[in-house]
Formats: sequence, C-alpha cells, structure tokens
Amino acid sequence: MNPVIGILIFALQLLLCWSCSPGSMQSGSAITVAADSNFIAYSLKATLQHNRKAYTQGLVYWGDKLYESTGANQSWIAEVDLESGSQKKKVVLKKKYFGEGITVLNNKVYQLTWKHNKGFIYRAGSFEQLGTFSYGFDGWGITTDGQHLIVSDGTHRLHYLDTLTFAVVKSLEVKENRAAAKQLNELEYIDGYIYANQWETNYILKIDPTDGTVVGKLDLSPIADQIKREYPKANVLNGIAYNPKTEDILITGKRWPRAYIIKLN
Repeated sequence: MNPVIGILIFALQLLLCWSCSPGSMQSGSAITVAADSNFIAYSLKATLQHNRKAYTQGLVYWGDKLYESTGANQSWIAEVDLESGSQKKKVVLKKKYFGEGITVLNNKVYQLTWKHNKGFIYRAGSFEQLGTFSYGFDGWGITTDGQHLIVSDGTHRLHYLDTLTFAVVKSLEVKENRAAAKQLNELEYIDGYIYANQWETNYILKIDPTDGTVVGKLDLSPIADQIKREYPKANVLNGIAYNPKTEDILITGKRWPRAYIIKLN
C-alpha cells in the first residue's frame, strides 16, 4: 500500500472512531472502521434493549421470533422480545451444564453445552425437549447450512455434523492470511458464508466454507467500546442473528444491556 494512502486511511479510521463516542452513535450511521479492503462496511439501523444479565452464547431467528441461549451460572434458551429484551418462553438447564450456542433446522432447536460433550434438541415454538446428541469436543457456536450442523470448538476448526447420526462429516480449518483464525465462537450462516465471532476480539469473521479462508471481517469496535465505557460489567461481543426477510443482522454481547441491528453495505 502507498504510505500516503495508508496515512489517510488511518486518519479516517480515527475520525470514524471519534465520531462514535458515547452519545453520538445514531441509527443509520455509517460506523464501520475500514482500515483496508478486507473490512466489511456496515451501518447501524436500530438500537434495542437486551437483558444485561444474559451471558449470551447464541442468537438465531426462527421466522419472526428471536431465540437466545446463554451460559455461565444462568444457562437457558428463550424466545426474546425484540423491543424489551425480556423472555417470553424459557428453558433453564440444570446447573451442571454450561450452555452454549443454538441453531434451528427443520423446526428443531439444537443447543450445545461447553464441556459435557452433550447437546439438546427441542421443538421450535414450544421448546419441548425431543432428545440429546453427543460430540467429541468442546461446544462453542453452532449454525447450519441447511444440510449439516456446523459447530465451533473454540479453536480454528469448524466441524460439520450429520443431523441423523451426529457424526463428524468433515472438519474445516479456518485461516486468515494463511494463519489459523483461532477462538471461533458464535456462528451464523449468511448467503453461503459462515460468519463467526472471534472470542475476545471485536471482530466478526466472514468465512468461505469451501476452503476455510477468511474473506472479510466486520470491526464492531465502535459499538463494543461504547458499551464497555458506559457499562463496565459488559463482557465480550458475542451473538449474531441474520434476518433473511430484512437482510439485517442483530448483534449483541455477553451481559450487554443493548442489542444492535446492523446492515451490511
């Protein structure tokens, strides 16, 4: 990159971050930090309430309903009211289980747990438990391509599970600039790509499922930094839910008091 162009881009990045200081972030604002061509531009469309006690592990839309899963000492799945952040229906896990990500496939909700190598299956809509399944690694995030369950284990690997036997069909190694893209967490499948929160960062990675290459990423630092300044108890960015009807993405974090609807530009 030309040094002069690099300096100009860096100055623009600082200006964008400054413009998103507390109290200045507005719906419809272009708040992306586009330091190079690999970053994906996005705009903030709306700010919503979120349960600040929710240690968010997974988000997913099922039709017009939003489902959320949590972990730590308050592990549950629930249907969440988008306006208030309150739970309409709720299933609480036994205390020995640390809840992780969720996804929906064929009107079934699949929920992971962290260290117990055990997942739960529920009927979408009622949360009636239909069964369980097992896997041989830590459970972190989960999504689906419409055929397989795709699970992250906290490393740079994603595992594709058969939905009948839950056997690993294949494992995909995710790389960014030829290096392992580690700590993949919450997942969402959007228009043929896998989007992944990268734990302990403000990034959401866009992954090509054909070869595991990171082809782009979102920098949510302006949103995450503001939340952490205003609410010191807020934890890391985590949670991605794609609404195919509006083509918007809902994002939040662990113990965040707000959730955000963003639009990829």
